[in-house]
Amino acid sequence: MSDLQIYQAVPSQWGTAYAALLAETGLRDEGHTELTVLLTQGEKLLGCGSLGGKVIRQVAVAPEAEGQDVCARVVTVLVGEAAKRGIPFPFLFTKPKNARLFRSLGFHPVAETSDMIMLSRRRNALGQFLTSLPRWEEGVTGCVVCNANPFTRGHLHLITTAAAQCDHVLVFVVAEENGFFPAADRLALVQEGTAHLSNVKVCSGGDFLVSRTTFPTYFLKDAQSAEDARCDLDLELFGRHIAPALHITRRFVGEEPFSPTTAAYNRRMKELLPTFGISVTEIPRLEGISATVVRQALADDRINDIQSLVPETTYAYCQRHFGGNSPRP
Repeated sequence: MSDLQIYQAVPSQWGTAYAALLAETGLRDEGHTELTVLLTQGEKLLGCGSLGGKVIRQVAVAPEAEGQDVCARVVTVLVGEAAKRGIPFPFLFTKPKNARLFRSLGFHPVAETSDMIMLSRRRNALGQFLTSLPRWEEGVTGCVVCNANPFTRGHLHLITTAAAQCDHVLVFVVAEENGFFPAADRLALVQEGTAHLSNVKVCSGGDFLVSRTTFPTYFLKDAQSAEDARCDLDLELFGRHIAPALHITRRFVGEEPFSPTTAAYNRRMKELLPTFGISVTEIPRLEGISATVVRQALADDRINDIQSLVPETTYAYCQRHFGGNSPRP
């Protein structure tokens, strides 16, 4: 009789078998998961899968257990656990050869690279996201994707440069909750800070532009090498699906001398996006201006030091939330 259990962390007694099963199926434990499901029989590990945020990952079945509905049982539990956490339409990543199996379990393909396919429980998830976004049939449309944590004069310089070179510019703000400034506030700050640029529209990046779904290593705190950036899915999704739908032919990025992950992302972007007919323009960073410097100054209660680094709208926000005894976001 097989036994299916849910764990916040893989128990030590199953650690070796779990790592071996992942390795045998060409996977690895990437961490950053809330729970892991193990299906066992006696001392044998038959299958496993994990849930991290909106993503089901690391689903593996022992070769000797294939054809015994192990995958279906594991995935069904993970989908149920996602629903309990308010995620009715989780995403799932697997190798392209496994796509048919997961489609039979109610998942729909979103994007694919040579070694990975992204699926969602929501039918036409990407199409629904794109339907809500502005687009223009005529003129040159450029794109900027930024975290803006918070929105600085450096971000404004990047967007202003793009606006001067394009008829229209779409700015996507990373939607993940990832630090000092809440996602909704970051989006509002970019909208307020660019309101004077008539050809700029600011939108949320949702689940499809630099998100924990498409580019999870972007959000890891430890330094990542270029080899470990693993950003191809994010860029394939943008180049093959998002840019054509929105008529985007130019993408603008800021020079990144400090973050290895972002620098690797920029390099790969310049390699990959032109194959889709999208030019990439890297704008030199304004000296001494970075969101990291702003956050550190706020953490040190040096709010006056940021006035020259951020637009007036961002400074006013910081005065409200960080000045004196104001509560922090």
